[in-house]
Amino acid sequence: MGATPARRLIIERCRAAGFPTVRMRRLRYHPAIRQLVQTVRLDPGRWILPLFVHARSEHRVPISSMPGHDQLSLDALREEIEEVRRLGLGGVLLFGIPDHKDPLGSDATSEQGIICRAIRVIKEIAPELLVITDECFCEYTSHGHCGALGKAGAHDTVDNDQTLRMLGWQAVAHARAGADMVAPSGMMDGMVGAIRQALDQAGFTHVPIMSYSAKYASAFYGPFREAAESAPQFGDRRSYQMDPAAAAEQALREVELDLAEGADIVMVKPATSYLDIIRLVKERFPGVPVAAYNVSGEYSMVWAAAEKGWLDLQRVALEMLTAIHRAGADIIITYWAKQAVKWLKQ
Repeated sequence: MGATPARRLIIERCRAAGFPTVRMRRLRYHPAIRQLVQTVRLDPGRWILPLFVHARSEHRVPISSMPGHDQLSLDALREEIEEVRRLGLGGVLLFGIPDHKDPLGSDATSEQGIICRAIRVIKEIAPELLVITDECFCEYTSHGHCGALGKAGAHDTVDNDQTLRMLGWQAVAHARAGADMVAPSGMMDGMVGAIRQALDQAGFTHVPIMSYSAKYASAFYGPFREAAESAPQFGDRRSYQMDPAAAAEQALREVELDLAEGADIVMVKPATSYLDIIRLVKERFPGVPVAAYNVSGEYSMVWAAAEKGWLDLQRVALEMLTAIHRAGADIIITYWAKQAVKWLKQ
């Protein structure tokens, strides 16, 4: 009985590829060979650990939706930084929870605010550790939005241009306290240019900007809002964060504008649901460092599944980090950072 046309086609393709001379499994059968041909290597020096610092008296406040993470007092921050230094992580990204919130988030721009105090504590303990500060107002405002409120028609929304001035004040305060890098996350139009101008005028021309250039209005941020106590008191952030269904070209345009305004590093957030955007950014802007934020929901859903026995926590977490780097991210901001270092050392 003769071969079917489909079978003949498969045979012809195998012959063209050189089978059985060419066998791809030869590079997979031995663990040492697999390691030799890997193109993605997990490097803790390229991971940034987010930390949440509060101004209250409690030492550590567990974040119920993010197992293994706490809101930290300044004393608890000292302990955390000692561990981060021992593990060899690339740095920390700071988020603050003030003891008082107001409509303008004034703690965020105060040199006695919680973040400025936290920076000084870190630099006292580990002056060589890279300290990055989040530049936004959602943790500090009484309404939970990312800047000063204004009106768009009959609707309350963030006043973009007033918030730009505030972002400049915030970045300068952080730089004066000792921040090594600032990371604007509010998706305000012109935020990079406003911060660059403010830093330069204050004498901080050396401080780089890592911009949340393509930040999507994602449902994956839920646990973060508990951690940072930053849930909006009304509405949502879809008028300024990107629509997940928007064309990829919109993300590329956001990145291009940030680079034109002076961004030194660009970021895509979230990471695992937007690997295609990470890849496009890396290809469109070769030579530009690309960061990706492996966000709270991506972390917490793996923990939840692992607690039910549905997933292997360690293997899934390391696979996620591998995928993010493989997509093109040079830097990963991730809640797995400390655990992943320990796993790699096993």
